[in-house]
Amino acid sequence: MELKDRKTIRKYSDKAVSDELLHRLLQEAEQTPTMGNLQLYSVVITRSEEGKKALAPAHFNQPMITGAPVVLTICADFRRTTLWAEQRKAEPGYDNFLSFMNAATDALLYTQSFCNLAEAEGLGTCFLGTTVYMPQMIIDTLHLPRLVFPVATITLGWPDEDPAQSDRLPLDAMIHDEQYSDYTPEKIDKAYAYKEGLEENKHFVEINHKETLAQVFTDCRYTKKDNIAMSKGMIEALKQQGFLS
Repeated sequence: MELKDRKTIRKYSDKAVSDELLHRLLQEAEQTPTMGNLQLYSVVITRSEEGKKALAPAHFNQPMITGAPVVLTICADFRRTTLWAEQRKAEPGYDNFLSFMNAATDALLYTQSFCNLAEAEGLGTCFLGTTVYMPQMIIDTLHLPRLVFPVATITLGWPDEDPAQSDRLPLDAMIHDEQYSDYTPEKIDKAYAYKEGLEENKHFVEINHKETLAQVFTDCRYTKKDNIAMSKGMIEALKQQGFLS
């Protein structure tokens, strides 16, 4: 499947995803660009029903967690590099926020490469943004040690649905030639006209009893109150994992 045709898959068939296929895709994804060629990521593979049920609360019990044959938790990982340095008479200095950002970038690049490879094989994936909402629950469940932090979760399996593609903003809404050109009210109207005009999004506004689609996101889905609370939790988890002093 080409990237332009990809869809998010949340329902999976009972067909198994073999270790051979999974490991091949994970290995191929290692050719992803990485800072300093350090590969600052690790992947926790969860297949067992017990393991998936333990992870589910951290993802608000979304059904694809327990319904998918495989759940992958991709972690920013400076632990492996740090231990390697210490065992080779070097003095690592990676217990800081910049190191977390470098490792998180590596991990997210790897995640995207893996998804592209998996979908080219006919597998379906769903990226769970909830990974960073309550990271401490994932850290505890997966026993992640110091300098390891979860940044992405992928559910993986053979598709058992053929959903419509999600809408996307037009290219003009995101590109800036030479320098950033700030958005005028007219540019905002143009950028969001298609999204706001879709019948499913109009219905989304209606069932949430809102006036605009933007209000659904600010008042219902991603509220300031929740963002502040989860930011505090993430900062505390980063401190515990050694990325913030």
